[in-house]
Amino acid sequence: KRRYNIKLWKTFIDCFNCLPVAAVVDERIFCCHGGLSPDLQSMEQIRRIQRPTDVPDTGLLADLLWADPDKDIKGWGESDRGVSFMFGADVVAKFLHKHDMDLICRAHQVVEDGYEFFAKRQLVTIFSAPNYCGEFDNAAALMTVDETLMCSFQACIFTRIIVTQSLCLPVVSLQ
Repeated sequence: KRRYNIKLWKTFIDCFNCLPVAAVVDERIFCCHGGLSPDLQSMEQIRRIQRPTDVPDTGLLADLLWADPDKDIKGWGESDRGVSFMFGADVVAKFLHKHDMDLICRAHQVVEDGYEFFAKRQLVTIFSAPNYCGEFDNAAALMTVDETLMCSFQACIFTRIIVTQSLCLPVVSLQ
């Protein structure tokens, strides 16, 4: 179901193409949309990714956006999505050890409770869209990280939204 026009969609894509593709929280938590890449050897490679850019079909940038963990895979495997790779818990452990990090935080997959751990809690998938596309009965979640790097999760479920009327009111100054 189309709610907005193509021009708005293209504007969002232009904006996304300028955003950082990964982040590291206090040198301990690696954050990305998708997952790891067999091409990723150093964080410097990520820093060198020119932005804005279009996402290629293969390579480091594609993997950071589209790779997925899989409990049934050891090492690297073909993705069911037809793009990027699947990776196992061994890849997660090796990455964290090599880069002296504690956790990989990623999104990109619907998970029933809004968040889901993988690889002995070394990776967490966080999904923030409840009732995804009206086709899944999933919760949404968010993760907060405190100053000691303690991670906390909040999840919510979608019940229903009832809109009866839109009303615009003038802004009133309280000065």
